[in-house]
Amino acid sequence: MLWRGRRQSDNIEDERSDSGGGGGLGGGGQFRVPIGGRTGGGGSILLVILVVLAGWYFGFDPSQILGGGDGGLLPGGGGEITEAQDNGNAPANDEMKQFVATVLADTEDTWTGIFKSQGLTYEDPKLVLFSGQVRSACGFASAAAGPFYCPGDHKVYLDMTFFQQLDQQFGASGEFARAYVVAHEIGHHVQNLTGIMGKFNQMRQGMSEADANQLSVRIELQADCFAGVWAHFTQQKGILEQGDIESALNAAKQIGDDTLQKKVQGYVVPESFNHGTSQQRQTWLARGFKSGKLSDCNTMSGPI
Repeated sequence: MLWRGRRQSDNIEDERSDSGGGGGLGGGGQFRVPIGGRTGGGGSILLVILVVLAGWYFGFDPSQILGGGDGGLLPGGGGEITEAQDNGNAPANDEMKQFVATVLADTEDTWTGIFKSQGLTYEDPKLVLFSGQVRSACGFASAAAGPFYCPGDHKVYLDMTFFQQLDQQFGASGEFARAYVVAHEIGHHVQNLTGIMGKFNQMRQGMSEADANQLSVRIELQADCFAGVWAHFTQQKGILEQGDIESALNAAKQIGDDTLQKKVQGYVVPESFNHGTSQQRQTWLARGFKSGKLSDCNTMSGPI
């Protein structure tokens, strides 16, 4: 991805020196990622699933916290859960901040143009960089929850150690895989601005856990499609290099519900899916990239 030398967004809030470290999350107001269904094997297996799928996963709790990124805690050797090391303010991390700011700027330009073409005004979100844990309008969150979007304050939250995990522990390397992570969260912001997110929260009230999970899958796949729409226009600017799209598609594959569950427990529980299978995520990302049309991202009706 040819990002160096391009405009960087001013909408970055760097809280890495203020967050991080410290014990667990607070009591009331927490927002955890629920995993639908029962998997058997007792509470310990459920805990592992919660920890791992809480990453690149952006489930929904009774309030609203939207995530999308398998960051934080991941299974290490011998089945243990390990946490990525924070590089703090190392030069590499500073360069990564510039990368994120550049990707964010490009999403701003793209979505501003798309909204204007439809007679709408795009509101730039803020992107908060944090280390370890952070407080948002949706409550406290830790790096274990991965990147997420909070509709309450219109902010994306990102601990950049997730990128290291995406590469080393998920096998999803490449700059455009990282750009896809950011673009997916911006996709949730687009859903929030257009009222899709509000309708989603209304619809899921009173639903069974299984039905709510199915609706969540549709929301997540639409965010993937919106990320593809952004990539479509990014390609038109001549920014993409050979292999970039394949890198993003591989990332989508690696964080599919079925792929992650197989890694964690050796089998899948389809009724607990809340982000979509690897194939679904790749399909909708590719669909948005191919057409560049929001009308092709209607995941809320019909088969997915």
